[in-house]
Amino acid sequence: MTLRPNITGSARPFAFDTEFDDHGGVRAAMPFQPVKRAYLPAEVDALVAQARLEGREAALGEVESLRAMAKVEIAQAMAAAAPALAATVQSHREQSVELALAAARIIAGAALDRFPAGPLKEALEALGSEIDAAPRLVVRTRGLDEDAQGRLQAAAADAGFTGLVAFRDDPMMPVAAFQLEWADGRADFDPNEAAARIQSTLAAALAAEAGHGEALAGAAADRRTF
Repeated sequence: MTLRPNITGSARPFAFDTEFDDHGGVRAAMPFQPVKRAYLPAEVDALVAQARLEGREAALGEVESLRAMAKVEIAQAMAAAAPALAATVQSHREQSVELALAAARIIAGAALDRFPAGPLKEALEALGSEIDAAPRLVVRTRGLDEDAQGRLQAAAADAGFTGLVAFRDDPMMPVAAFQLEWADGRADFDPNEAAARIQSTLAAALAAEAGHGEALAGAAADRRTF
C-alpha cells in the first residue's frame, strides 16, 4: 500500500515576512523590496555623483566643525593669556621708565657738575616779572665764586630786577640747588627733589594706565619750585 500526499492548490515557499517586536507582538508587515543587483551605466554615474556630493558635504561639515572648535580654543587661550600679557606690557613700561630715568640722572648730573649756576640763572630769568619790584633778593646756594655771582647779578638785571642781590653760601646744599627769597615770595630748586618728583609723576602715569592711578597733589601757591 502506497500513501501519497493530498496536495490541493499551488505550493508557495515559506517566507519570513512576519516581524515581531520586543514584547512578542506582530509588527506591521512591510512590502517586500528585492535588492537590485544590476544597474545601468547612467544609474551608476548618478550613484557615484550622489556619493561624491554626500562625501563632500560631510567633509565640509567636519571642516566647519573643526574650525568652530579651533575658534573657541583660540578665544579661550587669548582670554587666559590676556592677564599675563597685560602684566608683561606693564613690566616693560616700568623697566623702560627706570632706564630712561637712570640715563637722565647721569646726563643731568654731568650737566649740573659742569654748569652748577645754570638752573639759578634760568630761574632769575623766569621770575623777572615777579621780582622786578622787590627791593632785595636773597640767593642761598653753594660754592659760588665772585665771577659766578657777577654773572647772576647781570642776569637778574637783564630780567628787570633793580634791587640788591645778597648771596648766602650754604655748604650743606646739593650741587646746583638754590633758594630765592624776596618780599612777596620764595622759589627753590633741589635736583634730588626734582628727580623724585619726576619719578613720582611717571609712576602715577603708569599707574593710571594700569587702571589704579591717583591724582597728584598740587604745589603751594606761594612757593615756586623749579
